[in-house]
Amino acid sequence: MIVVTGGAGFIGSNLIAGLEARGAGAIAAVDWLGNEGKWRNLAKRELAAIVPPDDLFSYLGSLRDHNDTTIFHLGAISSTTETDADLIARTNIELPQKLWRLAAERGWRLIYASSAATYGDGAQGFDDDGSSAGLAKLRPMNAYGWSKHVFDRFVARQVSGNAARPRQWAGLKFFNVFGPNEYHKGTMRSVVHQIHPRIVAGETARLFKSYRPDVPDGGQKRDFIWVGDCVDVMLWLYDHPAVNGLFNCGTGQARSFEDLALAVFAAAGKPSKIVYIDMPPEIRPRYQYFTEAKMERLRAAGYKAPFMPLEDGIGRYVRDFLATNEPYL
Repeated sequence: MIVVTGGAGFIGSNLIAGLEARGAGAIAAVDWLGNEGKWRNLAKRELAAIVPPDDLFSYLGSLRDHNDTTIFHLGAISSTTETDADLIARTNIELPQKLWRLAAERGWRLIYASSAATYGDGAQGFDDDGSSAGLAKLRPMNAYGWSKHVFDRFVARQVSGNAARPRQWAGLKFFNVFGPNEYHKGTMRSVVHQIHPRIVAGETARLFKSYRPDVPDGGQKRDFIWVGDCVDVMLWLYDHPAVNGLFNCGTGQARSFEDLALAVFAAAGKPSKIVYIDMPPEIRPRYQYFTEAKMERLRAAGYKAPFMPLEDGIGRYVRDFLATNEPYL
């Protein structure tokens, strides 16, 4: 049995599609569907159950006799601008701790989503050192990143001691993911999706100005990763139950927002027109100018597959999804 929390969300629905494509068996999606069209992310899938998050633990209780159960815990309050820290703590800290203890008790497997937001401004680098000492150096800049960091540190304490642990456990620090089924995410959508309608309409792409003398406008860099690569990493972990650890999930190559915009223009077959706009003053002090995942630990664990280059990923996203009448995976 496979349980995917956040199953109707962006990464979760892509994972379910990947699991279904390989005939992985019974899959339950745990999520709120709401009124944002999230149901469309699951419309093509064959599911054993769609479980409201409030019913998660009663549903897991019904699986007591399913010894070969894997939980992919991708559900979270994921907005970096959410200010209700109590809600974030309940959802992103208390709930996964409870899942960890349940998986440990029953001998289940737990693969969970951490985040590159745990790295804060990047001053301590982007090394996925999952030890208590390594994690203690990081300083997340928002409540979302802090909550993911708290759970990573909880896991590190369990693993370093004699506490019970799941049969397999792995955390993934997702970097800047883009691809189909992100359409419900509002302002948290990838920049690819945000600028694509303007580009198709023949308008200019809008990127933030830089406020650092050593970085040109549009030269701010992120580790952008195609969602299919994230799915491939999770499926690889599923296929290798002896692999445990906290791993970055990026490409290992930072690219600029200007690179990204030019790739969208090229994929849409439009001449490039970029304008640089003022960054809102309230985010300037916390703005990240550079992220780049260190991927050595995942490679050392045995993951060999290449990551899709930015231009190829954007080309596929635009050609196979955004430019069609059926943008859902």
